[in-house]
Amino acid sequence: MTITRIGLLLLFPALANVVSGIEVGEKPNTPKLPGVPYVVHDGTRPQPVKVKSGGAVSVKPPSDALVLIGEKSSETWEGNTWPIADGVMTVAKGGGVRSKAAFGDCQLHLEYRVPAGRKVKGQAGGNSGVFLMGLYEIQVGESHTNQTYPDGQTGAIYGQAPPRVNPSAPQGEWQSFDIIFEAPEYDDGKVVSPAVITVVHNGVLVHHRKTLLGPTRHKALASYPAKHPEKAPISLQDHGDPIQYRNIWVRELGEYDAAASK
Repeated sequence: MTITRIGLLLLFPALANVVSGIEVGEKPNTPKLPGVPYVVHDGTRPQPVKVKSGGAVSVKPPSDALVLIGEKSSETWEGNTWPIADGVMTVAKGGGVRSKAAFGDCQLHLEYRVPAGRKVKGQAGGNSGVFLMGLYEIQVGESHTNQTYPDGQTGAIYGQAPPRVNPSAPQGEWQSFDIIFEAPEYDDGKVVSPAVITVVHNGVLVHHRKTLLGPTRHKALASYPAKHPEKAPISLQDHGDPIQYRNIWVRELGEYDAAASK
């Protein structure tokens, strides 16, 4: 199925700027999540245990990776124009960005930083997100001292599952995500294999081949659409906060025993 990149943003409003008023300890009137005794964005859900990591894992891109940060963000991104200087791209108000290239199964590395001195409360003040295929969000934000509903904290599969633990670093420090994403498989309009994701935050495993319920949504239960692209851009969210990104690269995942290209 072909979906335009603009269409992805229109079809899936999770990419839009959203500010939630749900407080920690509050149980909102949202749908129940399958398999757990919690609802979407459940403020009564336990906060993930904090662990002290060794900090960001900075890995240079391998030779077969597509580097998504160049001297100018317009080289590899489209949508809004975010400034980039010295290899650092800063979220600018006016909308998110999405990669010009499209991906399905992939390995993604990115590093981010919440600028020091931000006043953060809940979902406000230090918030962004990375969307695999423009549809499946891993939350990016400030969760070192700030608390929010667990399926909306840094490293969460937004609206679906909190990270197993919380290895977030303080504001002003660079942090890293390494993500292995397996796209859903469809047959005649039906999902035969749902999307699966593995996430490592600051060198700490926070999701291990976690099955996704569908494209992530705000205050709603995720489900798979009848039609789904085989590949789609990676998106970064503008939530109104100047989150910084650097060293973003992607590798498409090939098959075992694949012949080398000549």
